Amino acid sequence: MDTTASPRVLVIGLDPYRVPGPWDPEPVVKAIEAGLTKFAEHGVGVEICLIGMDGSDDVEAVVASALRAHPWECVTVGGGLRHSDDQVELLERVVNLVRRHAPDAAIAFNSTPATTYEAAARWIE
Repeated sequence: MDTTASPRVLVIGLDPYRVPGPWDPEPVVKAIEAGLTKFAEHGVGVEICLIGMDGSDDVEAVVASALRAHPWECVTVGGGLRHSDDQVELLERVVNLVRRHAPDAAIAFNSTPATTYEAAARWIE
């Protein structure tokens, strides 16, 4: 896929393998993969920035680095960051990092990992 002429999208979300708790991350991993496949099908360049909730990431450094990597047209923030009241401060940090490091990028929100392309497409097509 030639991404030089296609819109550039960054997807920021939680790494399903590094979310604490007794749960099976595989369904989320498969949904993320399905969502990312749609970008390729539409010829849209995408990169993903997954952050851990296990304390192993300097979230601000990881997200800021990803945001500075390219001139993004759209940054999509995953539902794992939005659907839990426990993550509201993390969501605020991510949104403010997007404003600071990618001020020209649209911000989109998916409803599930499988709808990530549709969320970004609202802003890039």
